[in-house]
Amino acid sequence: MNSEECAKSNHSKPIVTLTGTAEKCAIGPSLGVVDIGNSENAYLFRVALPGVRNKCNIKCDIQREGRVRIEGVVTESDALKNSSKDYEMKVQQLSPPGPFTVSFNLPGPVDPRLCSPRFRSDGILEVIVLKYRIPIVSAEGLPENWYNGSFPAP
Repeated sequence: MNSEECAKSNHSKPIVTLTGTAEKCAIGPSLGVVDIGNSENAYLFRVALPGVRNKCNIKCDIQREGRVRIEGVVTESDALKNSSKDYEMKVQQLSPPGPFTVSFNLPGPVDPRLCSPRFRSDGILEVIVLKYRIPIVSAEGLPENWYNGSFPAP
């Protein structure tokens, strides 16, 4: 897709709020870059978290209205941490060590209990979360079109 097609497409950037080391990273692989995908029944979001080496350093909170807040810690490299020498960084394009938060809104409400998070080895947090749908109740009191699907015929 060229830049003209991209400008014509209906993709809008999500409003993302960054704090801590995510806010300080001005150059290099940006911490907190967010992609959001949409399907009929779910949203997919991916968040770049370079410098986060362990999924235990991440907390992801998803609210029903679609608000996502990711908290974590960028850790110091093992080479710097385990070295007997004290290095002064002359160029620092990666996020400095320390805590961060990334907050954004998904396009609509979700069911936070129905999500599938995965922290990839390349530092990307990838989460699929199902959309929240209010079931429509028929005259007989049975749900219709639950999650845009029908109950299978007996």
